[in-house]
Formats: sequence, C-alpha cells, structure tokens
Amino acid sequence: MTTYLIPALILGGCGVLAGVLLTVAAKVFHVEVDERIEKISEALPQANCGACGFAGCSDYANAIVQKGAATNLCRPGGADAAGKIAAILGTAAAEVVPMTAVVHCNGDCNATQTAFSFDGVQSCKAVKRFYGGNGTCKFGCIGLGDCVSACEHDAIKVVNGVAKVIPALCGACGQCAAACPNSLISIKPLAKHIDVLCSSGDNGKATKLSCKNGCIGCKICEKKCPNGAITVNNFHASIDYDKCTNCGACMAACPAKAIHSCEK
Repeated sequence: MTTYLIPALILGGCGVLAGVLLTVAAKVFHVEVDERIEKISEALPQANCGACGFAGCSDYANAIVQKGAATNLCRPGGADAAGKIAAILGTAAAEVVPMTAVVHCNGDCNATQTAFSFDGVQSCKAVKRFYGGNGTCKFGCIGLGDCVSACEHDAIKVVNGVAKVIPALCGACGQCAAACPNSLISIKPLAKHIDVLCSSGDNGKATKLSCKNGCIGCKICEKKCPNGAITVNNFHASIDYDKCTNCGACMAACPAKAIHSCEK
C-alpha cells in the first residue's frame, strides 16, 4: 500500500505546487486590457484584409487605442465603422473617402485572343507561370477568376474574358488586387470615374497587334487634360486621382478608346 501511496502524495503535492505557482504568476504578470480594444474590434467587419495597414482587425483595434492610429482606415467598414469607433472613443467621427477597386484592362474576347489553350490548373497564377500567360497580351487580364475567388463581397466578376468590379458591392479591401498575378487591380476613390483600362507596357504598335482596346502611348490624353492629371510613361497612361476632376477630356481625346468612365 505504501508503495503506491507515497508516489501519489508526491504527484499530488507537485500538482498543488504547480497550481499555486501558476496562480501567483497570473497575478504578478497580469496585464490590464483596455476594454475599448475589444469593443472597437467588435465594431470592425472582421475582414482581416490588412487594407488598414495592420495585421488584422484586432491588431488595428489595439493600434487605435494604444498607438493613436487613425480611426478611418477600415475600407470595408467605411463610414459606419469609423462612426462606431469614434463613439467608443468619445471623439468626432473622421471623414471616410469611399474607395473601390478597378481593373486596368479592357482586353475582352472581342479585342484580344488567346495564344494557346492551357490544360493545367485553371487559375490565373498557374497560367502566368506558363510562358507568362496564355493571351496575346502578356499584360492583360487572364480571366480565370483568381480575383473573383479572393473577393468576399461578390463584387468582381469575369465578363467576356475580363474581370469587372461592381463598385456598389466593393469593400476596397484589396484582396482581389493581391490575387491578380498581373497587378491589374488598384484601389481608387469611388468618386473618381475616369480610368485607363489598359496596363500594357509595350509600344503602340505592339499593343495594337495584341489588343484592339490597348493604350498606344500617344500622349494625346496628357496634352488634353487641363489639370495635369494624366501622364504617359513607358507607353502607358495613368491617372493621378488627386488631380482628376472627372472632366472626361482625356477620354474624349483618346484615339484608342482605352480610357473609360467606370461610374456605375
């Protein structure tokens, strides 16, 4: 009997001692957590997309309380989330500029062609790794929907071979942009409607051979813009949305019809 009793008492004693030590450690190393962090985290949409610049919603909530991070950085949450955060902190709600994603490509099935059929995994990334893509334009939308799979808001669809964003549904989280192997998607202010729907880096002649809707880098748009909002570099036109007034002068002047009004 003694043979079993002594080991049992020793084991029990060790358990009690460990419990006491853990209790003491919990008291000594206890860190008070500001209850506002949890409330702010709950006010966020839990998209954990990283568009705010932080690792996730909890990290962002902690940064707001502990580091004074701006309260209007959550794109998916928008003005609603910013308002709730401000109420929790007892501060004025910060202005939120509505944002949306835009796909800088208009090389649909009527404008460009596929160079070969790909029999591997049907994803844009897989096709991109195989000779740079299956289209005649190596810069354009591959059209297999990696961005669609990444979007949690059902805000992007592949239409006639090209991904199209539905601004009314877009949370501007940037997940689609991260998923695109050709880096065709950017996040822009929703109020800015004029976009260059081409990302070709080829010269004008090469671009027209691969896509009828491509930017030929002629710089006519650059000359016609009264605000200096559009510039052409490396045969590619791009818009500075801070300067753009949606006047449409560049769109009307573009001989290639590569600039469009994407208001919807």
